[in-house]
Amino acid sequence: MDSASTERFEASRDRLASLAYRLLGSAADAEDAVQDAFLRWQAADRDLIAVPEAWLTKVVTHLCLDRLRSARARRERAVGAWLPEPLLENDPMLGPADTFEQRESVSLAVLILMEHLSPVERAVYVLREVFSYRHAEVAEMLDISESASQQHLHRARRRVATARRGGEADPASARRIVEEFLAAASSGRTERLVALLTDDATAMSDGAGRARTVLRYETPARVAVVARAALAPTPAKRRLIGGSPALHFALVNGGPALLAVLDDRLVGAVTFDIGDGRVAAMRGFADQARLTRLAEAWRRHEPDAPLVAAW
Repeated sequence: MDSASTERFEASRDRLASLAYRLLGSAADAEDAVQDAFLRWQAADRDLIAVPEAWLTKVVTHLCLDRLRSARARRERAVGAWLPEPLLENDPMLGPADTFEQRESVSLAVLILMEHLSPVERAVYVLREVFSYRHAEVAEMLDISESASQQHLHRARRRVATARRGGEADPASARRIVEEFLAAASSGRTERLVALLTDDATAMSDGAGRARTVLRYETPARVAVVARAALAPTPAKRRLIGGSPALHFALVNGGPALLAVLDDRLVGAVTFDIGDGRVAAMRGFADQARLTRLAEAWRRHEPDAPLVAAW
């Protein structure tokens, strides 16, 4: 393949990766899908491809749909062992972020919620809402009718709307709420934690890769207990992770997060959804396989001073 064809593909790589990530929720799987698309681009008769961007978008979309429909994916996701792979702010895989819909589509809340959509509904939503393809173009890419595309979008929008928690919180406000939450959890003041939670607050954890399913908690009282257990330092926890990590505030998938960093190594992350000035959801990540890309990005990141220098 000539250098011009390679350069044309590389110019689209980040956009294709951000499409695949939104569809799959996994950076590793998204990278695999884009690489498979590159192999197909190499093998194609490119003189017959009138609009390379549209052709590549269609190929990546179908590769992602094949992954979502595979028996292995259905089995892994059906047993409740799945959480999205978190990404640090400015990761190119997060893709376009000019509109609310584009930013919302990579929030962890929406990525989790999209598990309840069919693969085609998921694809229509991402192609139409995030990448602004017309229904005629979406229909052609997915081999469906325009009316079917419109119906799929209507159902997807209705479901995604349930993930919204009072609009976007600006980073400064989100940081203040996270700092208050961390202070309350570290002090063991459960009643203060409950006051910082919405009435329908939830919590999830990947169990550091040791649990077979995602751990889920509901009700403010239960979430407060879990938060205190997770965020209050103890000698046993320090022994488990090998020391006293620093806790940094960061933006992950567009939302606030706490990152635990020990000797420049990311050992865990807690993300937060903010709604109406309170914490609506928190998610704990400690499975290193799920944190690979986030950890690599953090090593290249120049962080602010930690909220806690030695937890």
